[in-house]
This record gives sequence, structure tokens and C-alpha cells, in this order.
Amino acid sequence: MSEFNLSEQAYLDMDEVEFRARFRERTHHTLEIQVYHAAYRNKTLSNRQADTVKKLCRIWVKRGISTEQHDYKTAQKLIEFAEAMAAEKSIDLSPYAPHPVSKPQEKSFFNIIHERRSVREFKKDRVGDELIDKILDAGIWAAHSCNLQSIRYLVVREETSPGLFRGSDIPGGPVHLVICQDFRVYRANPYNPVRNRLLDAGAAAQNIALAAHAAGLEGVWLTFTDKIKERLIKKFDLPEYVEPVTYVDIGYGDQTPYPLLRPQVKDVVLGRG
Repeated sequence: MSEFNLSEQAYLDMDEVEFRARFRERTHHTLEIQVYHAAYRNKTLSNRQADTVKKLCRIWVKRGISTEQHDYKTAQKLIEFAEAMAAEKSIDLSPYAPHPVSKPQEKSFFNIIHERRSVREFKKDRVGDELIDKILDAGIWAAHSCNLQSIRYLVVREETSPGLFRGSDIPGGPVHLVICQDFRVYRANPYNPVRNRLLDAGAAAQNIALAAHAAGLEGVWLTFTDKIKERLIKKFDLPEYVEPVTYVDIGYGDQTPYPLLRPQVKDVVLGRG
């Protein structure tokens, strides 16, 4: 398809964010899926399967982007797998298997889901940058359509930037974690449904809300007004292609809300095929 078969010059001319998004998207759709499909079924992979990604790797180097970047290193590993399989060699994926989840870990995980609350009152204790970054990292690891990696953040401390969130329906947490998206990455796949963009941001926000609770904090997932959004764009001089989408207030919680009861699974399953 012409949307994906761009010339080398076109790849060289586009901005780095879009190029890297296209690099990740093509790696995902032309190599990653095929490698794991063939490995699972013990099939030989075509010796041409990695050609598209190899071409993009050459352009990557020609553009002068560091080969230590995560997306390039991921592509190189997949090329390594593909070449081995094209030579009818088996690949060992066991080193990358996730650790088995123990029963106590399983219990803790579901406790985190069921005991997370929307907390709107916070203590004055300062949340350290290291803990904030740990929570933001959880958002980065959320599922994301086509591995396009649109998620960007603003970290706003109420103590240093008071008033940005005035007009919100809560007093305001000590730390506002704003989930933004760089929409340039979505140029990489015009067939990616527009609704996926909101899903991508929502997945990151959900991970952040759960990670905050797991890290001993509390928080609340919120939506800001247009005026708050305008103030954020002006404060941080955001370009038109970066949009604040939603935010999670976090801090050391100072209230214990009654858990809002939810329906049972049997009441919400509309059908089973």
C-alpha cells in the first residue's frame, strides 16, 4: 500500500518523531507478528521477511539517530530472530518469558484493582520525583495500538504552579499527572481507527491510577475543562500536535471513601459465543 511504501527520501525528510513511529509500526506489522507466528508453529520464515525493517534500519543510521534507542534495539533483536529462522534454526524465547505469578502476587494484584479508590483529599506530604517517575513508567508500559507510543506527560505540582487547575470539581491533588499524546505518531498508520487514540491514553491513565495505589499513594482520574487545557498549553508552550487528553491527581491520601459497589459479572455479560 502506498501509505506505507514510502521512498527513502521521504523517510529522510520527515520529522524524527514520525519516522520513529513509522519505524515501530513497520517493525510490528511486517516482522514482529510474523516472527512469533512462525516460531510458535515451527515454520521456516522467508529470508525476505526482514527486508523492510532492514531498510528502515539503514535509513535510521543515515539519519544519524543513536542506535542505542529502544526502538532500534528492538528491531535488531527481531532481525536476529528472523535470520535464524530463515536459516531453519530454532530460536529460544524462554529468557523473555514473564516470571510465573504466584498465588500471593495474584491476590495482591486483584486487591489493588478492587481496593483502589477515587480519593480527592490529600495530605501535605511531598511526593518524590523518583516515585512519580515510577508511576509514569507504568503508564508507558500500557498497551498501545500498533506500538506507536504516543504518550507524553506533564507533571504539575500544585505548590509550584498553583491555579492551573482552578475550575476543577475537586480541591486538587498535590501532583497532577497530565497524559498528553503526540499525534504525529498516528501518521504512521492511517488505518488505525481514530477511537484507538483515546483508548491509548485511557490505558496509560488506568495503569497510572493503579500504580499510584500500588506505590502507597492514592489518586483520582479526572477530565479537565477547556480552560484548564488552554492554561496547560500556554504554560508549557505545547505545539499543536501535542494534546493534553486527561489527567490523574495523586498524593498521599487523607480519606477512605466507601467502595462504590459494582454489578456482578453475570449481570453485565451480554453473551458468550
